[in-house]
Amino acid sequence: MSKDFRILPKDFPQLQNDTFLRAARGQQTEHVPVWCMRQAGRYLPEFRESRAGKDFFDTCRSPEACCELTLQPLRRFPFDAAIIFSDILVVPQAMGMDVQMVAGKGPTFPEPLKEPEDLQRLRVKVDVDKELGYVFKAITLTRHKLEGKVPLIGFTGAPWTLMSYMIEGGGSTTHSKAKRWLYRHPEASHMLLKMLTDVIVEYLLGQVTAGAQALQVFESHAGILGPVEFKEFCLPYLRDIARRVKDKLKEAGQDIPMIAFAKDAHYALEDLSQSHYEVVGLDWTIDPRSARERTGGKVSLQGNMDPCALYAPKERISEKVKKMLEGFGTRGYIANLGHGLYPDMDPENVGAFVEAVHHHSKQMIKQM
Repeated sequence: MSKDFRILPKDFPQLQNDTFLRAARGQQTEHVPVWCMRQAGRYLPEFRESRAGKDFFDTCRSPEACCELTLQPLRRFPFDAAIIFSDILVVPQAMGMDVQMVAGKGPTFPEPLKEPEDLQRLRVKVDVDKELGYVFKAITLTRHKLEGKVPLIGFTGAPWTLMSYMIEGGGSTTHSKAKRWLYRHPEASHMLLKMLTDVIVEYLLGQVTAGAQALQVFESHAGILGPVEFKEFCLPYLRDIARRVKDKLKEAGQDIPMIAFAKDAHYALEDLSQSHYEVVGLDWTIDPRSARERTGGKVSLQGNMDPCALYAPKERISEKVKKMLEGFGTRGYIANLGHGLYPDMDPENVGAFVEAVHHHSKQMIKQM
């Protein structure tokens, strides 16, 4: 066994660039920090090479592989944060469900949940350390290997998003099977959402113990719901996660910034800004100035350039970034895309995006 597996979650190298953490808390920074969702991804040739011929979830279960994939984009670009390479569907796996990554199809559950009685198939009490310890080891190893260059973000899928995968059996355009549960089996839906919430809270706390310096909760399927359903089946659980994680961390004298990213839930901005998260992540369908007004300075904001803007020439990317920065302002702001990077994107254009954020924000801050 490699000596890396004996690395402990303590004596981490001192953090040299805390710009991302300061921006998350609304503090002043010398430049606007930037990172990208799926920055460790298939758009990088070295990522494709590392992953070639290997099962996706086997890779997720290898701390050394996850560490290497997390570090790859940082060798190319001056990102202000790293995000651990993993997947949101490790949580349903920990609860006893089989999930496979099928080439050309994506994540697939051979036996999805069909009726409320199927909840009996799930583990009632999940030993998070036993089932997800490989993620914790990856986080600890990566914190050491980062050598304090930038903070490391841990993450999870949110309850509704995970529930929809578990019922749909994979990706879906309508999510009609999962939504059918909300309308037909509301009690069973709440039972499943609560089970997921309990596991997620333990999972996030374990990530912090392992060395995560910030946490993002991905409610990727929020926009499938309308405002009424969001308030019933998403928001209470998002709030519960943040409150419980914060309370536990407070007991240990820790304070870790948390980011809520509820894609396409622009109708819920006001609610999300009052949900115990320091940062609200935005997709590209929201106007930055409007988002600032609606959140009223209660939270920092993250986002929100359309990932497809990275197909533009570099000069155009720079113009788009400048406009985005003018909309958000430079305080309490983390630049990102409105969703993850796509596999066919040119790494040079990703570099141009990062460079433009740093360049324009430094100039704007100097002129203040």
